[in-house]
Amino acid sequence: MDDTLSSSADFQLARLAGAIAEPARARMLSCLMDGHARTATELATVAEVAASTASAHLARLKEERLVDVLVQGKHRYFRLASDDVASALESLMVVAGTPRTPEFRPSTPSRLRSARTCYDHMAGTAGVALHDRLHAHGWLSGLQSGSYELTPEGAIALESLGVKINEVRRSRRRFACACLDWSERRPHLGGALGAAWLQLSLKRGWVRQELDGRALTLTPKAQREMPELFA
Repeated sequence: MDDTLSSSADFQLARLAGAIAEPARARMLSCLMDGHARTATELATVAEVAASTASAHLARLKEERLVDVLVQGKHRYFRLASDDVASALESLMVVAGTPRTPEFRPSTPSRLRSARTCYDHMAGTAGVALHDRLHAHGWLSGLQSGSYELTPEGAIALESLGVKINEVRRSRRRFACACLDWSERRPHLGGALGAAWLQLSLKRGWVRQELDGRALTLTPKAQREMPELFA
């Protein structure tokens, strides 16, 4: 191997190892291993450091491409940058013999956590599950980028269910995108497609919306007619 290339690789590995090795940063990364995004304040609490110190640590982790930042309104959330980062950390945890990361426990009231509206699309546990199932069925592409497009199979499937894809595309907004769920800290389906899906779900009686709130209720009809998406 070329000596210059070897030295460069050694240097990059040492930089990366140094970023992970600092205890506060290691605690932050371990916390994010459950797949849920968190705010800098939450990660400061996990790492047992001041907010200003946490910001410096997160800047280092971002510089080393270990974490990404998601901006949602006035909030900034941090998550692991990729599956490769998660896999590397998992391997290091096995070698280190560390216990599993504690389960993420949101403080959102259960009624709202289950299903609710997020502006004009579906959020909560049901919204995140729908997002994941659309990808698992191969109906949406662009999971890593967060900007989604329907696959040919997805377009046929959603058209058959009643989503008017051409009308959705004419909307003056993003077609489909990841919208970070504030209770689950994982993405649900946003954009014009997410809005169209919620309207179809209300029309078909798959969900009911409270008259004076954001809470949604999944109906038995949804589980009977659409178990692959709502079960």
